[in-house]
Amino acid sequence: MLLDGKVSIVTGAGGGIGRAVALAMAREGAAVVVNDVGASLGGDGQSASPAQETVALIEREGGRAVANADSVAEWEGARRIVQCAQDSFGRLDAVVNNAGIVRDGIFHKMEPEQWLAVINVNLNGVFYVSRAAADAFRAQQSGAFVHMTSTSGLIGNFGQANYAAAKLGVAALSKSIALDMQRFGVRSNCLAPFAWSRMTDSIPVDSPEQKARVERLMKMTPDKNAPLAVFLASDAAREVNGQVFAVRHNEIFLMGQSRPLRSVQRSEGWTPETVAEHAEPALRASFVPLDRSADIFTWDPV
Repeated sequence: MLLDGKVSIVTGAGGGIGRAVALAMAREGAAVVVNDVGASLGGDGQSASPAQETVALIEREGGRAVANADSVAEWEGARRIVQCAQDSFGRLDAVVNNAGIVRDGIFHKMEPEQWLAVINVNLNGVFYVSRAAADAFRAQQSGAFVHMTSTSGLIGNFGQANYAAAKLGVAALSKSIALDMQRFGVRSNCLAPFAWSRMTDSIPVDSPEQKARVERLMKMTPDKNAPLAVFLASDAAREVNGQVFAVRHNEIFLMGQSRPLRSVQRSEGWTPETVAEHAEPALRASFVPLDRSADIFTWDPV
């Protein structure tokens, strides 16, 4: 049991991927704080029922869990989530930042309210919960963060400027946490999940390509992402830090991170004209195309 004696927080664990991860962690021996505000996918409403349902499933299998309905999008809420773990189980060993909402819209029609709502939950929420846990991790000289990112940010997608910005920001935040806290024995990694859930159920099906993509996604159940999340939270992953993974059905990918692709140099320096005449033509062959996630992951899962 990879997490025997450990205590984990899983945010957004009232259903979907979060619930699958919480159940898998409990099966591996962890006591779990099941956090979920019980809101709609758009962030509206609130109910403790989803978190309580996940707790009931864990307890039915003989595991230990407690429900928490605080919002990750508020600093004090994040602190209460961490305190819940310490009050309920005496310590904290792992945090899975899974909570998220979507408010999709084409960029030139996106309202500031749509932008802020997604950033507050999907990016600020990851910072708040991680920062709230950081003091405990530092004091005990150990801890693991697993953050849910997305290929919408790592690669790109239509109509998700807010979501993509937040999820790419999560990857950068994770790397910064890994760099800053490695000296305290704390690790931070990202997982970009593929799964059919409330988050993907809102994908518009307005073209044959989108319909085909949705049909592929429906084969990818949330539980497929749980084994990697459990591993990354465990001591078995002690040498894994600052990495970005993706899970797609039965496939696990190590994702690339930004590095220089090609360079040009002029000893006399550059002018706008020489950039146009020399730099742009020399670099053009290495330009990154305007791919979407569906353009990269084109094959059917098996």
